[in-house]
Amino acid sequence: MKKTLALIFILLIFSQLQAQKRYEATWESIDSRPVPTWFEDAKFGIFIHWGLFSVPGWGPTAKDGVGIYDRYAEWYWKGLTDEKRASHAAFQKFHNATYGKDFKYQDFSKDFKCELFDPSDWANVFENAGAKYVVLTSKHHEGFTLWPSKESWNWNAVDLNPHRDLAGDLITAVRGKGLRMGYYYSLYEWFNPVYKANVNSYVDNHMIPQMKDLVTRYKPDVLWTDGEWDYPSETWKSTEFLSWLYNESVSKNDIVVNDRWGKETRGKHGGIYTTEYDLVHDANSTGMEMSRPWEECRGIGSSFGVSRHEMLDDYSTSEQLVHILVDKVARGGNLLLNIGPNADGTIPVIMQQRLRDMGTWLKVNGDAIYGTRKWAKSPKVGKDTKLFFTTKGKDLYVITTKWEDFPIVVEGVNTQNIKLLGFNGMVKSTLKGGKLTITPPTLSPATNPCSYAWVYKIEGAL
Repeated sequence: MKKTLALIFILLIFSQLQAQKRYEATWESIDSRPVPTWFEDAKFGIFIHWGLFSVPGWGPTAKDGVGIYDRYAEWYWKGLTDEKRASHAAFQKFHNATYGKDFKYQDFSKDFKCELFDPSDWANVFENAGAKYVVLTSKHHEGFTLWPSKESWNWNAVDLNPHRDLAGDLITAVRGKGLRMGYYYSLYEWFNPVYKANVNSYVDNHMIPQMKDLVTRYKPDVLWTDGEWDYPSETWKSTEFLSWLYNESVSKNDIVVNDRWGKETRGKHGGIYTTEYDLVHDANSTGMEMSRPWEECRGIGSSFGVSRHEMLDDYSTSEQLVHILVDKVARGGNLLLNIGPNADGTIPVIMQQRLRDMGTWLKVNGDAIYGTRKWAKSPKVGKDTKLFFTTKGKDLYVITTKWEDFPIVVEGVNTQNIKLLGFNGMVKSTLKGGKLTITPPTLSPATNPCSYAWVYKIEGAL
């Protein structure tokens, strides 16, 4: 009895010491903080790019011959003014023909009315999509905030149109559905005069107070920074802010941050590592097999902000999006899939349709996605891979993105306790020498459990 009490006491002391661990303002200390488990369990999130750029809602597309970064409609203001950008001429031509060369970007604020924005409708879309978390642009590089930030006086969604706390209204609705939510935040601002004149003053008196207000006001689950590339993290005082975030803030226990904290930090420092349209920044990665928990972000189309210039062929199909999700999760990552709402506050119907299709697939196969981890024995994933693997506890999931009638062979398992998710019939198999051969069942339109990808669950395989 005394030994038991002593052990309990030691465990309590250890737990308290762990809970009281303080993170210093060094990358060595900051990087030692584990990524909260909820993030690796969630697997699928919704990114939202929404702001004044949603009013023109325009960017070049692949048919204009520009690369992916130059198709971003949310870079409209920069596209108009930066002659070095490959897309400058296209943005300028569209703007002058549509609005006139004397029409200033700031004038778009009068049409950012969000008159049809219903956060409960959005939350329903996200829930039905099977997403587990949401990340909203609280402030993009244009500097316009979607909450009443005093650091952005008369350049926010409450002082100007739509005269509404968009960030606050949405987080309330999203959390009402039991989903996690956080915010994207741009460290830099293209045309902020203080930023351009004195970056140290900008960091001390604008950026850090603004981020602290965002965290304290809404207690977000994610702080997704961007726009870090102009300066090293020392200039942004990133480790000082993160030590406050992890030690003092209201979100210190559950908040997830990314790796965009300075021009030297992607794939090296911070929280999760990030990729964007499969562009990898982790020098220690093999393909997208990262050394830390990671997340791929991308649009359903080729822009994050809504682009009225995009055609159907610019959008990923529902099948492609399910395959992207499967690919990222099987590699140990998450998918943060972006939508670009219109300036009136509606989500384009094609985006809603894609999300609903993903949700329909996840209702059948979510067991192979949520809460899973990469299988250590998984064959290396390549561009032609059709067979993916995830694990949860002692169970192994075999995900095929192309239905085949011929047998599927899985090596390294010693059980035949197998089923096809969503299918009520039996699945035949043979087991010999640690090699499981699965014979796909014969399906009809009435018995086919889903579209796009199919999952075999092997219980007790690990």
